[in-house]
Amino acid sequence: MSYKDSKTKLMKKITLVSFSIISFLSFSCDAQVKSNDIPIKDEVKNYTLETVVSDITIPWGMTWLPDGSMLVTEKSGVLYHVKNGAKTEIKNVPKVYSRGQGGLLDIVLHPDYAKNGWIYMTFASDEGEGTGGNTKLIRAKLLDGSLTQIESLYKATPNTTKGQHFGSRIVFDNDGYLYFSVGERGEHFVNPQDIKRDGGKIYRLNDDGTIPKDNPFIGQIGAKEAIYTYGNRNPQGIAKNPLTGEIWAHEHGPQGGDEINIIKKGANYGWPVVTYGIDYDGTTISKENDKLGIEKPIYYWLPSIAPSGMTFVTSDKYPDWKGHLLVGSLKFQYLELLKLKGNEVIGRQKIATDIGRVRNVVQGPDGYIYMGVEGKGIVKIIPN
Repeated sequence: MSYKDSKTKLMKKITLVSFSIISFLSFSCDAQVKSNDIPIKDEVKNYTLETVVSDITIPWGMTWLPDGSMLVTEKSGVLYHVKNGAKTEIKNVPKVYSRGQGGLLDIVLHPDYAKNGWIYMTFASDEGEGTGGNTKLIRAKLLDGSLTQIESLYKATPNTTKGQHFGSRIVFDNDGYLYFSVGERGEHFVNPQDIKRDGGKIYRLNDDGTIPKDNPFIGQIGAKEAIYTYGNRNPQGIAKNPLTGEIWAHEHGPQGGDEINIIKKGANYGWPVVTYGIDYDGTTISKENDKLGIEKPIYYWLPSIAPSGMTFVTSDKYPDWKGHLLVGSLKFQYLELLKLKGNEVIGRQKIATDIGRVRNVVQGPDGYIYMGVEGKGIVKIIPN
């Protein structure tokens, strides 16, 4: 056999093997089926979509100032002030470690912002020892288009060059406590189940960054006392239930097994000991999806939708959606409406099909629903 024929034969074998691997992974993904799942309904187009501000590559977080203008974080590290459709860059934003899923992440106002002016933000930071970065929480004030009085409230450690699972979302509860999430930073067998380590956790702080005296791991030797829950994978949606005051969070599963959880003091949400998903190469992470001492999700997706952003609808502008939950899907590029009966999901429906990767969804103070859509910007849903 000539060298040319031998080379051709080898290339055919490599192509065949590559095709087989791709086919296996595709089959593994497609084969994920959740028995007795709630089927998702097609959208009912009783609304129009309006682009409020365009040309924001990855609009991660958004919030509203008292004058009705918006603050929008862009993952690369830009904080925009949006007013009447025009955006300007806020100055003096801290240095952001932009890598993989890390960058400038969530932003919220203090519940008493009108009196104290505090703005809270999470972002990936290279502050501290070690190469790479990790998630940091700060608060600051806005004066003349610039951040001032910047205070560091929490910085997760250690730094790492891994690009995945920074979290992060922020929410305040009815008692004024601040909750924020940090993903497990790609170290799923190291961080989530260890309360002496950051990552794979939801944290609770006082509004000034101090640790509440009744946090669950206060006084435990070596524990990160800001931790409120553990065993979380990568929570990128967190919201307060307006009826109960409970904090709800959703998190990315691996391949399958995205979850919605109600956050409980000191609770373990199982990752990676318990999961409904499999690894990206089709291998098993855990054979268990239920275990004593592990909180069960109120709902999980199989296959994954890659959820990001979450809000409860309280507005009368959407009578069919009021009292229910909206979750963005990065993977399937729609907004998902989850119909609720108490804490149970009883229905699902697509909204804004094929809009693009929905990174965030928030109900604004005007009662309208706003989506942060990657590659587009901020899109408003206007009922017909």
